This record gives sequence, structure tokens and C-alpha cells, in this order.
Amino acid sequence: MAMIETKALRKVFGPIEAVKGVSFRVDNGEVLGFLGPNGAGKSTVMRMLTCFLTPTSGTASVGGHDILEAGMEVRRMTGYVSETNPVYGDMTAESFLKFVAEMRGYRGREITERVGRACELCALMDVRPQTIDTLSKGYQRRVGVAQALLHDPKVLVLDEPTDGLDPNQKHEVRSLIREMAPDKAIIVSTHMLEEV
Repeated sequence: MAMIETKALRKVFGPIEAVKGVSFRVDNGEVLGFLGPNGAGKSTVMRMLTCFLTPTSGTASVGGHDILEAGMEVRRMTGYVSETNPVYGDMTAESFLKFVAEMRGYRGREITERVGRACELCALMDVRPQTIDTLSKGYQRRVGVAQALLHDPKVLVLDEPTDGLDPNQKHEVRSLIREMAPDKAIIVSTHMLEEV
């Protein structure tokens, strides 16, 4: 069974056809590089796959769950880092991750364990007590990836995860993706050919 599958996925905004019949499949252990120029519809596809947008037509499933019929199941098994990386800048990295873990339904010791594991995976241990606004863009991006990993999702959807990062930070994010790849189905969007 494919972990992610789309067939003729399409999205129209008024007179603009943003996504034109996209079809692909990603199995467990695969990383799909979703390459295209800015404005090509990559983020729109990702927002449909994560149930933040409804397709105009076509079908998509994540882990065998239809995105229209089983949106909650899709969200439970998907970790998503959007292009804008929405984090609360006035919170510390640790308090933000604890907040997200609590919103996902975790309590007490489980929150501490999950936040600790995500911080280790994303190399955030040393910056946990810092407010997010004081972190470099690279570390802010890592906080975004860490929140997507808190619930150990089977599917990761990463929208431009290296955008705006310096070469060392890009290398670290790519290494993290490679590390996670054997156990997950991952989609990484980018507008830069050297990223795929």
C-alpha cells in the first residue's frame, strides 16, 4: 500500500488553475523531491495532502485514508512543516514544543519524553530554553521540524524546509531527512534543483 497517493489532483482558485491533475505515489522508506518554480502549486498540493485545503477534483490518500473522508486520521499520521514555519516567537523552543504536544493530546511524562526525543533528533537540546525569536532562522526551522515529529508520524510533508538557510544549515536538514527516511514516507518541496 502506498503511504501517499494522488490521482489527477486539481485545485482551482477562481479563474486560476493552481494544480493541474497531479498524480504520484510515495511508499514507506521513500523521499519524494517535489521540484518546481515559485508559484507552481507545490504548497497547494501539500496543503491538500495535509487537509488544510480541499481539492477541486481528483483523489488523494495518506496511509490508505482518503483526505476528504478521513481528515482526522490523515492529520494523526502526518507531520507537516509549512513554508511559513508558524511558531510562536515569544515562547521558548521547549515551551512551544510542549504546547504542541499537549494540543496533540499528550500529558505529563509523555510530553517530556516526546519533546526530549524531538529536540535530540533536531539538535535543539542546547537552545531549548531560548525564545524562538532569538534563534537563527536555521534553528527556528528546526523547531518547526521538531513539532512535526512529536507524534512520530509515518508521513512527513516538508514545504521548502531549507529555504533561507545557510549551506551548513541546509546540510543539517538534509542529513536529518536522510536519517528519518527508512521509517517514513517523506515529501520535500523545493524550487531549487540542487535540493533534490
